[in-house]
Amino acid sequence: MHKLKLINKQFLTGLIVGAVTMILIGSITYLSVNKLSWLSTKIIEKNSAEFINAKLLQGQGSATVKVIGKENDLYKLEVDYNGQKINSYISKDGKKLYPQVYSLSEVATENTSSNSPSIAVEEKSDKPTVELFVMSYCPYGTQIEKGILPAVKALGDKIDFKLKFVSYTMHGEKENQENLRQYCIDKVQPAEFYSYLDCFLISGDANACLKSAGVDDNKTNSCMDEAANQFDITGTNFNVHKADNDKYGVQGSPTLVINGTTIQSGRDSASLLKTICSAFNNAPSECQDQLSTEAPAPGFGKGTNQSGASGSGSCN
Repeated sequence: MHKLKLINKQFLTGLIVGAVTMILIGSITYLSVNKLSWLSTKIIEKNSAEFINAKLLQGQGSATVKVIGKENDLYKLEVDYNGQKINSYISKDGKKLYPQVYSLSEVATENTSSNSPSIAVEEKSDKPTVELFVMSYCPYGTQIEKGILPAVKALGDKIDFKLKFVSYTMHGEKENQENLRQYCIDKVQPAEFYSYLDCFLISGDANACLKSAGVDDNKTNSCMDEAANQFDITGTNFNVHKADNDKYGVQGSPTLVINGTTIQSGRDSASLLKTICSAFNNAPSECQDQLSTEAPAPGFGKGTNQSGASGSGSCN
C-alpha cells in the first residue's frame, strides 16, 4: 500500500547532510585503507567513491568523487551525484570521511544566544497563527518539533498551530509516507495527533505509535490513498502544502512562520514560547510558563543537544 515511485534528485544530500549529520560534530565514517601520511588523489577518489556508492547510496545511483584541494590535514572533495555537487572532506590518510564540517567558532557564537529568539514577531494578532514546515525524517525538523510541542500545548487554543510539510522530500519513500500519515492523522483524527507525534519523535516507530495513540488505521490509510492521488505525490514532490511553501518561500526543514512572517528562533521550548508570545497583541498568562531552556537533540529520541547550542541546522 502507498508504494510511491521515487526518483530522488536529492538522495545523496539527504543521506549525507540529513542522516549522517545527526551527530553534529565529529561525524565520521571509517574507510579501510592502509595508514599513509598523504594518500594519492587517485586512491582517495577511488576509495571514497566506492564507499559512498556501496554504503551510502546502496545501489540507488552512482556518485563520482573529485579531490579539489587540501585544507590542513584534510582533502577537500567534490561529490557529484546526478549533477548535484556536494563538498565533503576526508583525512589525508583516507581513514575518516567527514560529510560535513562545522566551525567551532560558529558553535561558540550560537551557544551565547541559544536561549533567546533571534527575531521577535512584528506582526501582532489576538490569536497568532503558527505554521511549522518540516520533513518528517529531517533530524533538524524533528529537533524543533520536540522543542515546539510543549509551547504549543501550553498555549492551547490561544494560537492556531499547524504542522505542515516542505514541498519536496529528501529521505526516500518512507518520508513521503510518513508526511502523508501525519497529515492524515491531523486531518481525520486530530484528537490523536499529538499523542502520535510525541511517540514518533522519540521512537521513530510509526506502527507502534499508531497503536499507542489509538489511531484508526482504516481512516488513516483511506486518507493517505486519497491525498497521494489528489496532490500527485510522486518522486521527491510533496505537494500537500505547495501553495503555502510558495507563499512563504520555504526552502528547507525546518521553517517557522508566525503571523505570515518567517521567523528565526532557538529550538528549545523556552525560546519558542517566547518567540510565539511576541506575536500576541496581549500575551496570555501561559507566556510566563517556565519551559526547558535546553534544545532537544536532533533526530529521534530523548535528550538534549550535546553541543549546548540551540541548533541552526536544516535539510534543504
